[in-house]
Order: sequence, then structure tokens, then C-alpha cells
Amino acid sequence: MSCKYCKVSFFLSVFIVVLTVFLLLIGPIWADEHSSQGHQEANTYVEAVHSGDVKESEAGHSLGKELPLWSVIPFAGILLSIALFPLFAPHFWHNHFPKVSVFWALVFAIPFLMIYGNEALYEILHIYFIDYIPFIILIWALFTISGGILVKGTLKGTPLVNTIMLLIGTIIASWVGTTGASMLLIRPVLRANAQRKRNAHIVIFFIFLVSNIGGSLTPLGDPPLFLGFLHGVPFFWTFNIFPHMAFVSGILLLVFFVFDHIIYRKEKVSKESIKGEVTEPIRVKGLINLIFLGGVLGAVLLSGFWRAPEFTVFGIHLHIQNLVRDGLIVLMGILSLVFTAKKLREENEFTWFPIKEVAYLFAGIFMTIIPALAILKAGTEGSLKFLLETIKEPHHYYWIAGGLSSFLDNAPTYLTFLNFALGNFFPGLPELEGVHSLIAQKAVFLKAISAGAVFMGANTYIGNAPNFMVKSIAEENGIPMPSFFGYMIKYSIPILIPLFVLVTLVFF
Repeated sequence: MSCKYCKVSFFLSVFIVVLTVFLLLIGPIWADEHSSQGHQEANTYVEAVHSGDVKESEAGHSLGKELPLWSVIPFAGILLSIALFPLFAPHFWHNHFPKVSVFWALVFAIPFLMIYGNEALYEILHIYFIDYIPFIILIWALFTISGGILVKGTLKGTPLVNTIMLLIGTIIASWVGTTGASMLLIRPVLRANAQRKRNAHIVIFFIFLVSNIGGSLTPLGDPPLFLGFLHGVPFFWTFNIFPHMAFVSGILLLVFFVFDHIIYRKEKVSKESIKGEVTEPIRVKGLINLIFLGGVLGAVLLSGFWRAPEFTVFGIHLHIQNLVRDGLIVLMGILSLVFTAKKLREENEFTWFPIKEVAYLFAGIFMTIIPALAILKAGTEGSLKFLLETIKEPHHYYWIAGGLSSFLDNAPTYLTFLNFALGNFFPGLPELEGVHSLIAQKAVFLKAISAGAVFMGANTYIGNAPNFMVKSIAEENGIPMPSFFGYMIKYSIPILIPLFVLVTLVFF
């Protein structure tokens, strides 16, 4: 007990020291850079947004001009914590990761609020109201509903069976979302391979294909494409990325089959032992949850097609259709809990830990990501001018939008580069007209942005929401997953990066 108390005390001491040093050293510098005139502007910022003098789509643009590049240090800190703590202090991380997330959030938020006042408060409220809360609601509902669907029966994890399951997941991801497909299929895949000695690679390729690349074909598949749909990209236009998706998916499935076959042969699975086992027919329990899953998809579609009035809370523009969507999604999750037998969830080895882990960590990530997104939104007037001025060709959009989507939230990154392309090619045009002109005259640029944002979410555990959840579920089932950097060094860099280079040569 005393040891546990010492650890907590040590953590709090480190927190106080680091936070104090950060405020003492960085605060004055930040304050000097932020002039008194800018401070007065910040105090009227929320009122301006609320009154309509400042468009919400422009919010953060002026802030992005002022923020220095080193303001993303807390964001880098939380990423490094996710990468290093599980590797070097796994017990501490398992027990204290929510505190680590809160720590980095406060390291950014306190000086941010001190210096930028109402402007900072607006940005924080905006990212939580508009992005974080709907994000958590959606993945909670999909996690809850899919956890009520149990696939039973004898399904052996042979290379062929595994490849077929990954193919099915890749296909349905565009229609039920990468999160929905991941939560629906990860447990059956893990059960089918429970007797395999080495199965981490199966989960890795599952993340590549089902949790990311499979969501390329419709706005239902991945949040960036849904944002594009909300901003004027036709629903079925994303089928233009089918050749890119088929190319990447086909090669990955082939690589996986060969890789898994080699490992399977080395494991020397006894055919006699397989023949001796009692086989059970494949059957699915909890099918009522498919209705609730359909309800979630319907709610998402409704928010895309329905244009309802909006209102403001603390200067944040909230759309009624989005609130209705979130309410319906929560209702579907509650109905799943009510109508699914507790015993079925127990058979499915369902626990709340994966969704808790995602909720805690992404709460910190969404806070610390604010300066990165604001700087990107400022375009060539921000601290990343040196990078953004080099973006001219389709492959530039593909790699930079994709590379940033590997570490940032890929949805706002997609939207940032969509707006960047519209400003470059069709300055002054209304957004809807600009999007249609982009599709008609410069479609390859939109394809590059879309493919980069969706595909390269597979490069890291935090590139897309289901990545981390799949990892967490796999670890709960006793699979030793690679660390943050281990995932990149062993798998995504040697496998995905050369493949994305091929995509560049073939399509962009």
C-alpha cells in the first residue's frame, strides 16, 4: 500500500515540477509574442463568433498565425507517453494512463488559457463539442452494439480462413464504418486464432485493412470522407478511389497470406489434433444488434442529408441534425444493452476497458492537438509555411495530408487540405461551387487527399480510432502487441510505406 502511495506521490511531484517549469519558462515568452492588442482581440473573439462577425469555419485561422511551432510540444509529449510508457513502465502505464493524459492536457491548456483567454476557451470548447463528444458517442455505440454479436462455432485460423476474414472485413468497412467493422470482426478473428502461437501479425494486418483502408469507398467508411460529404462531395464520388483501394488491399492480402502461411508452417500444427477435435457449426447470436447497427448508420446518414436550423452555445454553432444524430446513436447503444443478454456479452469476453482507454487518451490528444490543427488551418500564414508552400502536385497532397493524418486526427486534416486545395485552385468561389469545380477539373487532387487521409491512418496506432481499440482488445485476449514505435518499425514502415510509394507511382 505504501509503495502504491509512493508511486502516486512521485507522479504528482513530477507533474507539479514540470508544469511549474513549463509555465515559468514558456509563459512569458508566449505572452511577449502575444501582444496586448492581440489579447484584447481574444477577449472579444467569442462574442464576434457568436454574433456572426467571424465565421466558425474561420475560427482558429488567426490563432494559427500566432501560435509558434513549439506549441505542439504537449501533443508530442502525449504521443511519446503512449509510445514509451507501455514499453519501459507497463505496470505504471496500465494503472495511471488517465493521469498521464490529464497531465499533458493541462500542460497545454493552462498557459493557453492564461495567454489567449476567451479565444483559447472557444477553441477548447469547440474541439470537444464538435469533435470529441460525437467521436466518443459513435465509437461507444459501435463498440457496445458489436460486443452484443457473438459468432460461435469451429473456425480454424488457417492462412486461407484468415485471409478470407480480412477480405470480408475490408469490404464491409466502407458500409458499416471502419470502427463498426473492426469491433464486429476482431473477436471472431481472435477466437479463430486462439490456438496459434504467433498471432500479433494477424491483428496488425487487420488494423491495416479493416480498420483503415477498407473504409475508402463511402462517407460511411471513415470520418474524413464523411466530412467531405458534408462539405459538398457527392456520396458515391468516393468510388473513384476504388482502383487505389483495390490495388493496396490486393497486395496487402497477398503479402498477409504468404506471411501467415510461412508462420503457420513453422508452428507445425498437428492435422491429427485438428481432426480429433469436436467441430461445431458456425452460428451467430445477438442478431438483433444488426438492427441497432443499422440505426447508427441511418443516424449518420440522416445528419448528412438533413439541413436543420442551428443555435449557439458559448459561441459554438451546434446543428440540430447533429444533436439528433448523436441522440439516436446513444439510443441504439442503450437498446443494445437492454436487449442483449448479459450472458452473451460474457461469452463474447466483452469488457469496457478498451473504450475507457480510448476515451481517456483521446481526451488528452484532442486537447493537445489544438495548436497543430490551428497552425495547419492558417496555411502559409502559419508556422508550417515552409512545408505548405511546397505543396503543388497531387503526390504532395497525398503524402503530406497522409503523413499528418498518421499522427493527427485525419478528419480535420482532410478538411484542412480540402480547403487548402480550394484556396489554391478556386479562390473566392463559394465552398460548394469550389468543391464541384475541384471534382470536375482537378479531381486527382481530391483523390490524393482522400486516399492519403484514409490509407495512412494505418501508419500508427493513433492514426484512426479503431486502431487503438483493436490493439487493446487483442492485448486483453493475451496477444503481445508491439509498442507504438514497434508497430511502426516492424510493420507499417517496411510494409505500408513501400506500398504507398507504389500508389504514388501508379496513381499520382
